[in-house]
Amino acid sequence: MRYKAAVLAAVLLLVAGLLAGCGAGKEYAIGAVVDVSGPASSLGVPERNTLQMLVDDLNARGGINGHPVKLTILDNESDETKALLAAKKLVEQQKVLAILGCSTTGTSLAMIDTVQKNQVPMISMAAAAKIVEPVQDRKWVFKTAQNDILVANKIARYLADKGLKKVAFLYMNNAYGDGGREAFSKAAPAHGLEIVLTEKFEATDKDMTMQLTRVKASPAQATVVWAIPPSAAIVTKNYRMLQITQPLIQTHGIGNKDFIELAGEAANGVVFPVGKLLVAEQLPDSDPQKAVLLQYKQSYRARFNAEPSTFGGHAWDAFNLLVKALEQAGPDRARIRDALENIKEFAGITGIFNMSPQDHNGLDERALVMVEIRDGQWRLI
Repeated sequence: MRYKAAVLAAVLLLVAGLLAGCGAGKEYAIGAVVDVSGPASSLGVPERNTLQMLVDDLNARGGINGHPVKLTILDNESDETKALLAAKKLVEQQKVLAILGCSTTGTSLAMIDTVQKNQVPMISMAAAAKIVEPVQDRKWVFKTAQNDILVANKIARYLADKGLKKVAFLYMNNAYGDGGREAFSKAAPAHGLEIVLTEKFEATDKDMTMQLTRVKASPAQATVVWAIPPSAAIVTKNYRMLQITQPLIQTHGIGNKDFIELAGEAANGVVFPVGKLLVAEQLPDSDPQKAVLLQYKQSYRARFNAEPSTFGGHAWDAFNLLVKALEQAGPDRARIRDALENIKEFAGITGIFNMSPQDHNGLDERALVMVEIRDGQWRLI
């Protein structure tokens, strides 16, 4: 009897070991929804490329604690309805552990109700603070791009330091532009600035000379434009064509080579706040992000024979924040969410992340530098 009991115990241990071994290599399914085509493709393409590069490299190293990662990337075509449908597909059909996306504010906002109701962690790569605020209504949502108010304050402080107190403000008539208008309306008076003119344009407009003619006739000492390419490039070309001499300030929304290529020589002289990636080589060696930035640039160039953009950097951050959370939490959505909320001093491409229950972005103004475009190149101010 003792012999039979010992054999039975050994068999049970063997079976348990085999079952544990099988579970150790189970795939972790995650999803991404990015604006690969449509008006925001200049953001979405480098994000898609970065995500694919990162998941390939991760799986080549053995995945997360021995688990390979299955990443499904869906294109929302820069359309909010298609972003919603993509989110539903990932949640309901593919049962993903988390979702990365989207590239823009509007498409990101379109997915929030779905992830909130289904309690699926989401990390957006877009800018507007309302993606993660109020936090009590965005418990499952995080983001990697700098909040609008950080960008607005950086611009306002730069203008104030230059003594440029009267400002014209132009913005895209969409969620990104609305967030910027709201943020800059708060930042300007706090820094002693007066917004003397506000103009908007549609993301599909091909000419903004009508709005800029009013800017030229105004008492504005500088102009702030809150837009992304191609609109941001069109405004810039129109600005130079009208020979407006006041400084032109734009936002982190132009932080890729597509803007320079579209705007051409008109881009020279444009000043804007942006993450440090574009000027990584110009940073002091003491900067805590420099090594990470240079490694990402080297890897991206080697893989795609192209320069990475700040938008690809937002994807790098989203993916690696999720990997860090998965390493701690395993395949449990609630534990992944909790792990994301408690990440501290994570040196990423966009900045140093310090998440908390009160802050699902985790960045401060140290995540931004002022850059000027000179001779078609980014120059750290």
